[in-house]
Amino acid sequence: MTPITVIADDLSGAAETAEQFRLRGHETTVSLGVPTGPPAPVTVVDLGTRAGTAEEARVAIDALPLPVGTLVLKKTDSLWRGHVGPELEALAARGYDVVVAGALPALGRTVVDGRPLVDGRPLAESGLWHLEPRRAPSGLDDLVDHPTVLVGLDVVRSGPTAFAGCLHDALVGGPLAFVDAETDADLAAVVDAVLRLADRPGSRRPVALAGSAALAAALADAVAPSVEPGGDLGTSGDAGPRGWVGPERPVLVVVGSAAEVARGHVDVLAATGADVHVLDPADDAGDLVDAARASLALSPLAVLAVTGRRLADPAAASVALAAVVARVAADVEVDLVLTGGETARAVLDRLATTTLRPLAQVEHGAVLSRTDDDRLVATKPGSFGGSTVLADLVDLVRRTRTAVDPHDLTGVGRVRRPHETENPMTTTTLDTRPFIAVTMGDGAGVGPEVTVGALLDEAAYRDARPVVVGDAHRLRLGAAALGVEAEIVEVDGPADAVFTPGRINVVDPHLLSADLPWGAVSAEAGHAAYEYIRIACELGMAGLVQGICTAPLNKAALHEAGHVFPGHTELLAHFMGVGEVSMMLSTPKIKVIHVTTHIGLIDAIAKIEPGLVERTVRRGWEALRRAGVDDPRIGVCAINPHAGENGLFGYGEEAEKITPAIEVLQADGIRAVGPLPADTAFFLGGRGDYDLIVAMYHDQGHGPVKVLGIEAGVNITVGLPVIRTSVDHGTAFDIAGTGVVAVGSMIEALRQAVEMSPSPADAARVGAPSA
Repeated sequence: MTPITVIADDLSGAAETAEQFRLRGHETTVSLGVPTGPPAPVTVVDLGTRAGTAEEARVAIDALPLPVGTLVLKKTDSLWRGHVGPELEALAARGYDVVVAGALPALGRTVVDGRPLVDGRPLAESGLWHLEPRRAPSGLDDLVDHPTVLVGLDVVRSGPTAFAGCLHDALVGGPLAFVDAETDADLAAVVDAVLRLADRPGSRRPVALAGSAALAAALADAVAPSVEPGGDLGTSGDAGPRGWVGPERPVLVVVGSAAEVARGHVDVLAATGADVHVLDPADDAGDLVDAARASLALSPLAVLAVTGRRLADPAAASVALAAVVARVAADVEVDLVLTGGETARAVLDRLATTTLRPLAQVEHGAVLSRTDDDRLVATKPGSFGGSTVLADLVDLVRRTRTAVDPHDLTGVGRVRRPHETENPMTTTTLDTRPFIAVTMGDGAGVGPEVTVGALLDEAAYRDARPVVVGDAHRLRLGAAALGVEAEIVEVDGPADAVFTPGRINVVDPHLLSADLPWGAVSAEAGHAAYEYIRIACELGMAGLVQGICTAPLNKAALHEAGHVFPGHTELLAHFMGVGEVSMMLSTPKIKVIHVTTHIGLIDAIAKIEPGLVERTVRRGWEALRRAGVDDPRIGVCAINPHAGENGLFGYGEEAEKITPAIEVLQADGIRAVGPLPADTAFFLGGRGDYDLIVAMYHDQGHGPVKVLGIEAGVNITVGLPVIRTSVDHGTAFDIAGTGVVAVGSMIEALRQAVEMSPSPADAARVGAPSA
């Protein structure tokens, strides 16, 4: 592949960018300063010029070797801090045409009409430059003295050939082109156009890219890696494969950022038991060294922190922290978590580190790497990260040190489900598969079809012993509609059932007429669905089943039968005598639990209060723990846009109704984070940063879930004596009885009921209802 050199101005940004290439299978190294060894296919160079002068930044780029044929990417800060203009001009002076696309869509940082925006607002109005010595640019052409060309979104989205042609023409007018971008697809189009330009015949000047880590990700996607993604990227000396670096060491966390969010990260980490030491100009460095050594001798975790209140000069803060770390590390072998690019670079320079190799990340920009002397070092920009990011990085460092499989860190800390067994198909007294009651739902809807489809799935009996509560005749009609064969057998209860593939065991109270029409609301079908739920709840309360999986019922039919309940959730709570339960929606990408559900929005806001929020989070936390997640990460949505924007939106609901609950939960060791802007929370949840998102009201949670995975969505009721899951779709009267319904959601609902239910023996041991 074409060698790639990425030029960064601070270490956390360099590691953030290198991780984008590593994730996509590229062999990548981070060089602290000008590379001296053999080049990697992708070399990310940290010039460390963010805190220097503009002239120092120009000189550093002038001195950097850029062999002919190397594809160059200048990594820019997504908030356009540092000496972006002088660096771009230095590249132009070296003979490059530079295409600049600096958006970072994942964090809401975009460029439209040449103007930098944050969540749709001008960067200059965001307050994110409050620590910078000058004003934020209102337009990107403010950054440079060189002539520039602006390329709008209409051109970016005009198609590959047209965009490349327009970009070629634009660069004729000057070597710097600033390109609008709002999405990752826009950035991919920019990379495609630049690669087309690089291949243009008779080209006089090479083309360099400049932009954020998101642009680096687009480039990494577009250029074939030298190894397969996820493969073994080699070794460092005799240290063994990447990901295995020896016995566990203490972790020293160094926080050198004046950003307000960084102080919050320290507070969360301190709540986990970390010993925090704050550096003050008046402190004696020797005392701080002694304190850190003493902390590490007693605990595997210590934190050195500096904030803007203590050391106003960021450079002085970095130097002071680096000196302390170097003295501590001279006596104690430590792994490091470093916040703030300047601090990270200062610390590693004092430790004579010259090379990093990225290993993993916990969220965007929070990257774990290994040094050339096999120290683990996690880095993070000071302004990035959810509130638990430092705790997450510490956990990642420890898991990496103790990983059994050096190439698979994802499963560390997970537990085996109680019912998982080497031979789950046995039906002896050693059978640990849970019994699951599967209710057929409204017989006039798609319930009979999805029930049959799910129970004929090859996994249905491998992990569970399902028994349907429904109508045997209707299930046979459902099988006929699907065009499948099934042995449908009536049984008195789970104890009478035989669990073999192809057989469907049914507890049938005989409530439906043989000629019940498909696709019509009827009191008959509504009452039968009500009774199916009642029977399943009785089985659960008697300990005869450990979980319930429900096909959809129809609320209108339920009400026509005289059973006035808002939905399944409230009906289940009624039959099991539970005063309060929560609805959780689950897709392969995200799980969401709701504080309020089937009430109007105004009533929902009035109902939300700290106790309800706390209880909802605890129910979700307990459900995930039951499902095998050791330490669930939970993101809690705000009520108002932008989490109220410090009072700009709403009337302080977040501070009144949500924050007190989160403080109580965190004090109890539950990793709940928030209040988070809902749009950001769902993006982060879908990306995997959180195991569960807490929505405040129905549509706040349902909308994103249905976008992210309705075809395999599952509705889970938590807070009941037994777990209950359901499809995340309705009765679909318009297609009922036609055999065209997708059964994937019901299959997933049954799978998750199994995953979240204990074995019969385990349920009895923990005091679940029993006969």
